[in-house]
Amino acid sequence: MNEYINLNLENIESEHICCAISDKKHQEGVRLKKEWLKERIKEGHIFRKLKGRGKVFIEYAPLEKSFCPVIGNNFIYIYCLWVAGSFKGKGYGKELLQYAIDDAKKQNKNGLCVISSKKKKPYLSEKKFFEKFGFKTVDNIGEYQLLSLNFKKEIPHFNETAKQMKIKNKDLTIYYSCECPFIENCINEVKEFAKENKIKLNLEKVDTIEKAKNLPCVFNNWAVFYNGKYISNSLLNKNMAEKLFKEKI
Repeated sequence: MNEYINLNLENIESEHICCAISDKKHQEGVRLKKEWLKERIKEGHIFRKLKGRGKVFIEYAPLEKSFCPVIGNNFIYIYCLWVAGSFKGKGYGKELLQYAIDDAKKQNKNGLCVISSKKKKPYLSEKKFFEKFGFKTVDNIGEYQLLSLNFKKEIPHFNETAKQMKIKNKDLTIYYSCECPFIENCINEVKEFAKENKIKLNLEKVDTIEKAKNLPCVFNNWAVFYNGKYISNSLLNKNMAEKLFKEKI
């Protein structure tokens, strides 16, 4: 039987959060993520991981308290389900997702939902895996999809604001939250990229539920705009930012 740990206010300081376990450049991001988690845990946020070192975890929260532009009554929102490296193919992902489903039923939720895409994208859950558990597409914004496993008639949906996928600001604009520990370093590297290339940069921190629910785009923890148009959900370091500008801008 595999052993898992749920983070709580008593163990969060002594436990790792799977991502960036030993990479020094991400340690500030880890600290910020833990501070963010401390507040979220009070709201019913779950971070469940395999006991030991490695990227094997699921993270979810009550939809009403989730930092995403998805609306629904009494659902669970899954931020991330990640099994990496040598841990793949051993059933950990199935066990973690089943735990979340069972937990949602125990809480008498109307179901669970997660943001995915028609084709596999970095930093988004893989559609095919969730479909094996009965998740179905219930809403779309372009190539992005909202998947849901419904226990009752209630169905979640993207907020209408998210369907805009555009903003008035023409500068390089990034919306971000503290949900991912990689984000702090990404912000620093994008700042450096923008400075070196003399590109105006506008950073929008999504630090309240109200902001998250009313975002002008699909959002799990990061969104990039340029010339007023939505570009990507992928986290960017300096090299990736350069590549993105060459390919899409």
